[in-house]
Amino acid sequence: LEALRFAHEGIKTLCAAQVDLAKECGRPKRAILEPEIPERLRDEVRKLAAQRLKELSRTVLNKEERSNRTNQIYEDTQAALAEQFPEKVESIAELLHDLESEAMRSTILSESKRLDGRGLNDIRSITCEVGLLPRTHGSALFTRGETQSLTTTTLGTKMDEQVLEGLLPETTKRFMLHYNFPAFSVGEVGRVGSPGRREVGHGNLAERALSNLVPEEKEFPYTVRVVSDILESNGSSSMATVCAGSLALFDAGVPVKKAVAGIAMGLVKEGSRVAILSDILGNEDHLGDMDFKVAGTESGITAFQMDIKIKGISFEIMERALAQAREGRLKILDIMNKTLDRPRPELSQFAPRLQTIKIPIDMIGPLIGPGGKNIRQIVKDSGAEINIEDDGTVTVAAV
Repeated sequence: LEALRFAHEGIKTLCAAQVDLAKECGRPKRAILEPEIPERLRDEVRKLAAQRLKELSRTVLNKEERSNRTNQIYEDTQAALAEQFPEKVESIAELLHDLESEAMRSTILSESKRLDGRGLNDIRSITCEVGLLPRTHGSALFTRGETQSLTTTTLGTKMDEQVLEGLLPETTKRFMLHYNFPAFSVGEVGRVGSPGRREVGHGNLAERALSNLVPEEKEFPYTVRVVSDILESNGSSSMATVCAGSLALFDAGVPVKKAVAGIAMGLVKEGSRVAILSDILGNEDHLGDMDFKVAGTESGITAFQMDIKIKGISFEIMERALAQAREGRLKILDIMNKTLDRPRPELSQFAPRLQTIKIPIDMIGPLIGPGGKNIRQIVKDSGAEINIEDDGTVTVAAV
């Protein structure tokens, strides 16, 4: 919080410079033309749907059932007003969306009750399993309410590092986390193509949350790849990936320093009335004001990301959200630790075994041989993979 306050002072200076520049340019702001919606249409939509949507916001349902009932209200209202307002289909849908949002928000602010019946601080039921997939190096299934991640960990050698080619000198990366979000996870049919912005963004966030806990190459010379497949989603699948990823690393025997868990916090703010929500649902993200993801260990934060729909939040709200997130994170870590509280002492029988040998630098040439003849022969005879560093470090990998 102190770091954010410190940064905010610098931001104020930058904002002032932008305002001064805008004044100097003297360009008028463009007017945004809002589509006009007749008052009579607003009244009719409210009369037909407001009470039904309010009752629905107080009814505890699963995601699919809620979606079906909401769609039915939309269809009934559109059908009832089709003759009267034939050209206002989009306006009716917009008004219904506003009423749906209003219903959920007022139930949260007035009754402290959420769509699935939870209180503001409550976390959905969680189950964790490890070692599900017999052939992988490590696997975990993390389920929180209707969000589920099946995550695997694969251990590789130096040859498996990702090569990063950019404008700067070529670098490599030895810890990778990939996130897959198939259409079936939200009950839809769709093709599986290349990763979209969602997959890249969520994968990067989860990777940041876990990467600093992975030991240095000197201690653990493996390349590590974690892949999260989202099997079902109703909010916060990136944070489920963090939890499942932490467990899968433990299951693979990666000596990760501490367990990591993630939670998504939400916000509903109307004037001075504020409600901060722990472990938000998809609808609470969509109709609420904030999606604030916080990941970390029992002793600190490893990653966070905020999406916000209102003009800004105060430091007081930020402080409350972080404190509530910590409370939730500790609860989740406690459940995870009951399943597996430390890395397994042995690696999977299917993971490669690495042996590191240090040789004098002047022996690197003879080991490689003319045109690589010696090293190729050793690899051919033994079936092992051999990697030689410029400093004389030789890593031998074999199953």
